[in-house]
Amino acid sequence: MWKKVLALFLPALLFMLLFSQEQTYSMDKPLVNFGVIPRYNPVVMYKRYQPIMDYLTQNTPYRFELKISRDYPEAVRFLKDGVTRISSLGDVTFSEANFQYAAVPILRPLNSDGKPFYRSAIIVRTDSPLRSVRDLRGKSMAFGSAHSTSSNLIPRYFLWNHGVKIQDLGRWANLGHHDAVAKAVLKGQFDAGAVKDVVAEKYEGYGLRVLSWSAPIPSVPFVVRRDAPPEFVRSVKQALLKLDRNNPEHRKIMDTWDDEFKYGFAEATVDNYREIFRMIRNIPAGCGFGCHR
Repeated sequence: MWKKVLALFLPALLFMLLFSQEQTYSMDKPLVNFGVIPRYNPVVMYKRYQPIMDYLTQNTPYRFELKISRDYPEAVRFLKDGVTRISSLGDVTFSEANFQYAAVPILRPLNSDGKPFYRSAIIVRTDSPLRSVRDLRGKSMAFGSAHSTSSNLIPRYFLWNHGVKIQDLGRWANLGHHDAVAKAVLKGQFDAGAVKDVVAEKYEGYGLRVLSWSAPIPSVPFVVRRDAPPEFVRSVKQALLKLDRNNPEHRKIMDTWDDEFKYGFAEATVDNYREIFRMIRNIPAGCGFGCHR
């Protein structure tokens, strides 16, 4: 009888002991708050970002905890004030952090083609009569946060390049995050919306289609303060740059991560984002710093 009981419960007991030891070991490491802008709702954010926190905790001398900001400016403040030591910012929020206190990028994620870029998409319902960007004159359009790159800055610039000023739209609004934009278009609350590529692809199966794609945009960076300890930056870089999507073991790890990170990373420099800096300064109709403060 006791042998049967042991056979049933011993594996579970061993797992609990090992898990407890791992947790104790992790708790002994210095805590690092990893900042993230609110790209999605909090439940989705934790689901998509916690696995990379666990990986960094296991593969660096630090214990990483996710710190999701309430809005984009708060993520910049958290990094500036030392609440977070490293953050995943958008290109615009990184630009703001760089302008304000010379924050620096250290890594940028790769896309499915192994390139450090992504794209912005203008989406409409599948049954929409709209067929080109110029058709948006007089129509309603949803954007993401005013501090978002792929759902505000790039789409506005894209519209202007196609002869459509923001004033030419019949109505427009900045919503909370990418999922909110996609859902508002699906419900018919707006004729069109602007989101990042992974969100556009996610909702294509739910009744949305892409009206137009932007040119490639430098992928969103992992950012630290200029005075970040070199040993910390080095350990994060080593842990993430050693991953190779073509390695089955690495791919198994990365498949649990957010779609934006699961193809690996490349090193990043400020020069990678000079074009974004220029767009923020020069975008017509006052959408530069006026929209991002």
